[in-house]
Amino acid sequence: MNEDTLNIEVRKYLKNVGITSQREIEHAVLKAVEAGTLNGSEFIEVKMTLEAPAIGVNHCIEGKIALE
Repeated sequence: MNEDTLNIEVRKYLKNVGITSQREIEHAVLKAVEAGTLNGSEFIEVKMTLEAPAIGVNHCIEGKIALE
């Protein structure tokens, strides 16, 4: 195993996850505000689960995002 390659590949994957996740959250929040489901000043709870079954990883990260 090449640790440099592993590091680069993990970083590329996480960059893709981060960009895609941000886009999805922003789109969903804007849609919910437009629909009146959210008023745009609250916190929304979020949860991300990382799974890599081949190496036994199942990790959940929970948090809150302030809209104002």
